[in-house]
Amino acid sequence: MKIKDLCPEERPREKMRLRGVKALSNAELLAILLGSGTGGLNVMEVAQEIMSCAGGRLALLRAMPLERLMAQRGVGEVRAITVTAALELGRRAFEELAYVDKKPITSPEIVYQLMLPQLKNLDHEECWVLFLNKSLFLLGKEMVCSGSLDATPIDTGRILRRAIEIQCSEVILVHNHPSGSPRPGAHDIRQTDRLRAALQAVSLHLADHIIVAEDSFFSFAEERTGYWR
Repeated sequence: MKIKDLCPEERPREKMRLRGVKALSNAELLAILLGSGTGGLNVMEVAQEIMSCAGGRLALLRAMPLERLMAQRGVGEVRAITVTAALELGRRAFEELAYVDKKPITSPEIVYQLMLPQLKNLDHEECWVLFLNKSLFLLGKEMVCSGSLDATPIDTGRILRRAIEIQCSEVILVHNHPSGSPRPGAHDIRQTDRLRAALQAVSLHLADHIIVAEDSFFSFAEERTGYWR
């Protein structure tokens, strides 16, 4: 069945106009982004196949590599980029809503909630840095390196340069463990100590290093003295 053969209230665009955006399923919203079907599949069937490939979860769809999304029937490069960009906009909007009232970052839990949308469901490690002022307000955050499933080399020099450029007072290191356990390994501990010493050499403070897993986190500040003030 072609999409035009559906009654108006079942077509995604018309349904949205008639009943509002909240009435649409994830697949229907995705179909609007895709625009049209391909090769015997209508746009809803293409969208449903994509959602099925992502296990029905938008979080897994957002984490899907661009090349894998491009390989889905009826997608290709332009549509894959469109879908990925839309999901990233949604993530950023969620992040803004979570911090619409600017608050100081005073606990590992706040950092975990801030970074979870960015790091959840990734199949590789990413290392991010939060730059804070003396009052512990966020001046900026950025990814400084990306690694494999179980390792991320921390670029200490890059972190130092950015911290000095931003003129921050405090630094919080955050990275994820796709394996599911947030406990640090020997490599994590060594890199944390190395970064802490490098920051101290230029009168900056490593406030914490937080390791994010799927549903939990590890804070060096909570587990080891001398980090969190």
